[in-house]
Amino acid sequence: MNVNRWKEMLVFAQVVQSGSFSAAARQLDLTPSAVAKLIARLEQRVAIRLLNRTTRQLHPTPEGRLFHESCLKLLADMEEAENRIAPQNDAPRGHLRVNASLSFGHHVLIPALPAFFKCYPEVTIDLTLTDTLIDLLEERTDIAIRHGALKDSGLVARKLGDSRHLLVASPAYLARHGTPQTPADLVRHNCLDFNFSHSLSEWRFRLPDGSQQSVAVRGNLQANNGETLLQMALADMGISRMSYFHVAEALRAGRLVEILAGCHVADSKPLNAIYHSRCHIPARIRLFVDFLAEQLHGKL
Repeated sequence: MNVNRWKEMLVFAQVVQSGSFSAAARQLDLTPSAVAKLIARLEQRVAIRLLNRTTRQLHPTPEGRLFHESCLKLLADMEEAENRIAPQNDAPRGHLRVNASLSFGHHVLIPALPAFFKCYPEVTIDLTLTDTLIDLLEERTDIAIRHGALKDSGLVARKLGDSRHLLVASPAYLARHGTPQTPADLVRHNCLDFNFSHSLSEWRFRLPDGSQQSVAVRGNLQANNGETLLQMALADMGISRMSYFHVAEALRAGRLVEILAGCHVADSKPLNAIYHSRCHIPARIRLFVDFLAEQLHGKL
């Protein structure tokens, strides 16, 4: 491959990941004008616009997205080839952009990071915590940790485990309002729920006899993240439906208790690490996902 073409691909991939010419220039130790010239030369050579530019934003066009995926594959193959012939380079290095939900980040990921950095000191991480689903390419993210099945065929998912859900409330709330004995009893309680459209304030259960039951619940608070619901449950405000890893510490401390343990919450979902599809992923991504899978064993 022509060296100039290789450089153009490297610069293009960095521009998409960084979101601007100036940020890419800093990462590549180039001037912004040099980056702009390389991108202009690339677009002229392929005879198609790859980037949409405004005064504040830069996004790949649909064709730019496809080309970016191809660039990532080729660059990853090069990195893999170098690692194979240079044992001294086996230690992963480089930058990782990771996105996770607030609850997973606070209760699982952040406590595990010191051990990861101890094992892989040459890897740096840019961590964003949000319960909003993101586009990995637009947000320039390498890995996202999310509940649920993979929808975008352009991405791959590594299953980290099945995240069990359960209902919890504080002892003080239950002392005041009573403990539900059946799912139907929830209609008389203040149920703290997510405001996602797919939640629909309907909680589903699998009963001991194998049948399923749905209960329309109501409460005085809906929120877009689990941390808010956890804090409200700890403040004796109601019953919430949470992931086990989110409330495990509060359960051990007795600040929350599980209710309706015999009726399994039926909407538990797989927990996945999602990343760009490619034949060979960089060692830092692969090892980070392997590390998470090991950390999560027995904790979901």
